Amino acid sequence: MSDLFKEVRFSVASTFFIFTLLLALALSPAKAQDGRSAPEADTGRYAKNSATARSYMVSAANPLAVDAGLQMLRKGGSAVDAAIAVQLVLNLVEPQSSGIGGGAFLLHWDQSAKQLKTYDGRELAPAAAKPDRFMRDGKRLPFWSVVKSGLSIGVPGLVKLLEHTHQRHGKLPWKDLFAPAIKLATDGFVVSPRLANLLWLQSARPFSKGARDYFFVTAGDAENPAAWPAGHLLKNPEFAATLSAIRDGGSAAFYEGPIAQEIVNAATKAPNFASDLTLDDLASYTVKERPPVCSSYRKTNVCGMGPPSSGALTVAQVLKLVERWPLGNTPGAALNPQAMHLLAEAGKLAFADRNRYMADPDFVPVPQGLLDSSYVGSRAKAINPSRAMSRPPPGRPPGVQSTQFGQDDTRESVGTSHISIIDKDGNAVSMTTTIESAFGSGVWAAGFLLNNELTDFSFRPVDRNGQAIANRVEPGKRPRSSMAPTIIFDEKDEVKAVLGSPGGSRIILYVIKAIVGIIDWKLDAQVAASLRNFGSRGSGFELEIGEAFTLSSPFAALHHAPSIWHGIRMRPFGHRLRPSLMTSGLHIITRDNGLLTGGADPRREGVALGD
Repeated sequence: MSDLFKEVRFSVASTFFIFTLLLALALSPAKAQDGRSAPEADTGRYAKNSATARSYMVSAANPLAVDAGLQMLRKGGSAVDAAIAVQLVLNLVEPQSSGIGGGAFLLHWDQSAKQLKTYDGRELAPAAAKPDRFMRDGKRLPFWSVVKSGLSIGVPGLVKLLEHTHQRHGKLPWKDLFAPAIKLATDGFVVSPRLANLLWLQSARPFSKGARDYFFVTAGDAENPAAWPAGHLLKNPEFAATLSAIRDGGSAAFYEGPIAQEIVNAATKAPNFASDLTLDDLASYTVKERPPVCSSYRKTNVCGMGPPSSGALTVAQVLKLVERWPLGNTPGAALNPQAMHLLAEAGKLAFADRNRYMADPDFVPVPQGLLDSSYVGSRAKAINPSRAMSRPPPGRPPGVQSTQFGQDDTRESVGTSHISIIDKDGNAVSMTTTIESAFGSGVWAAGFLLNNELTDFSFRPVDRNGQAIANRVEPGKRPRSSMAPTIIFDEKDEVKAVLGSPGGSRIILYVIKAIVGIIDWKLDAQVAASLRNFGSRGSGFELEIGEAFTLSSPFAALHHAPSIWHGIRMRPFGHRLRPSLMTSGLHIITRDNGLLTGGADPRREGVALGD
């Protein structure tokens, strides 16, 4: 304790800061949590231990889903086979986060071919969508009225993505991959504490009738039906029938015919605002194979998904910005204040570029020079190692005109999950999958929830100067994402780590924290996942406060000293602190000398297991 106090010269201002931080720590979850960044509320912590294995491993957000993946790997299946089985079970047991009514980005490493492929299964806007989709009489529609409406529903891409990657990288028969999810949907699964708590926090009001009838005890017409409690055995025969149809008929059974018609019917009858989604929109959906974004960092190669995801480019920019400074190289250096300051400053710069320039590359010319060494070097000059900057403007990468892009107006939220897998042949999958906000649009079709992904577009099509915004709505366009599925390679081009997280635009902060934890601070997978979250997206220094406290017992914050002391240690840099719950969901697998080590985020219910 004495060493810590030596770092800070206390003054009246420091004392006031401590009081302010204690008060912030005492706020209720509704006040402390940034709803746009983590709409899946904090539901407590779950004790986790590192997992080790020699042959293969799965790390994902629910034990039942991880078991489904292990069943496929034990049968000799590939990493993609396991990922499909995991995803289908997640749709059932973690419906608030992902499912076949949504989309995903998937990285696949082929060990024998030494080839990395990245697949874009992102949702897209219907053909009838217009740039002013979320405007009325020159004003933005209220955000949450759009979230739970038909206007927010994008064309789902997940089923096509699963089929597309299975055709290229699968080993087991397609039909085998559906068995665990169909069995659980038919026989029932036990509602987990997290699902029960999130349903209770959400209440029945935002759900369509089909969803209310499924998730809540009383049928849909009751005014305040109670959510099914933790431990309840919940069955979903409707979802089992949908999965059986896709099992037997492939993706065509989803994008055409009765299931497609149910999707369109549900979307066009959604509350608040009707959807303009059509059968043609569904039938014409295609998966995109995109070039990966890879960038060197301290003798490793960090690879991820390019636009329309902003994840890999923003992560890479931050890492390139801070690489010129030592951040520490032992576990004892983790969360040292100098490193946290530098990462936050780099985050401010990278997010400024992200917000201005990144969008669907099929519609917007994303600048090629965002990772150019000379450009990053010029941006790094704005970083003062001892003093925080205010929110910086975007830079001007090579070839970009000053008026090429308007000032962004996107308000992103996400209900998402991440899956990390390495199979016995050394193939790897890093897949981040989503239906956007918690429980998506709340609209129910054929046993599953539909996404509200289109709220990831800018609500305004142009900025105040009349300049078109890169991430504006356009027909057939994919909204910008922050999902950052990542695979790290060592100097010999061998997989060193597979990781990713949910968390809205904070996904980028969580993934950066984990990468620095693994590479710089030499943390194992579980410690890196558990490490306190922090960083900056441009406005203030965001610091995880851990457990939520209430004003009825404000002095309980005194027992959560680590958050307080981390805040105190950042004070000399002049940061404006923004305490928050920062509910990440990191799932990490690392490999070292043939040993696989897995970690699962203690903020969620996942596990890492392998043989």
